[in-house]
Amino acid sequence: MKFPGRTIATAALLAFAAGSVQAIDSAQVPPKKRTTLGLYLTAPEAYEVAQREKVLFVDVRTRAEVSFVGMPTIAHANIPYMEMDAFYGWDEDKGNFKLEPNAEFVPTVLQRLAELGLDRRGKVILICRSGDRSGKAADLLASHGFSNVWTVVDGFEGDVAHEGRQAGQRAVNGWKNANLPWTYTLTKNKMYLRP
Repeated sequence: MKFPGRTIATAALLAFAAGSVQAIDSAQVPPKKRTTLGLYLTAPEAYEVAQREKVLFVDVRTRAEVSFVGMPTIAHANIPYMEMDAFYGWDEDKGNFKLEPNAEFVPTVLQRLAELGLDRRGKVILICRSGDRSGKAADLLASHGFSNVWTVVDGFEGDVAHEGRQAGQRAVNGWKNANLPWTYTLTKNKMYLRP
């Protein structure tokens, strides 16, 4: 399913006016973005929730991604779910450099929650490029006893347009395409600094 920026923003505003946090029906979420907890937000919804509630908002993309593509200004931390430790490993199936699981992901999320006075029951919002990795990261946290983990289904860069002049580009939805605040300037205390 596609989540067009304006349609999602409108649905999000209607949902917030009605007092609902979630405007997305789980059945409408593409299978590769679904989570065991079934808690989904669009980028505009995540922005609103993070401003009005006590949450831990985590960008789970690699350090390289946040360094070169930017990150949401209101994210509390970059904690990579997967890392590119070396650029010499190639994934033939994906046609890209290999990503390896970050063994410190769960402990680092717990540490950041504690800094905010929250525990595994606290609200966590995860964002990645397009909603795939954040869904997998949400499942990992759920398997470790977290119960309130939300994933941003359209991610930071959004989904790929399949037609029109922007076909092949991440121009359908997402944080950047919704014109939500983001920056290339990184703050050291938000970054994942472990090797």
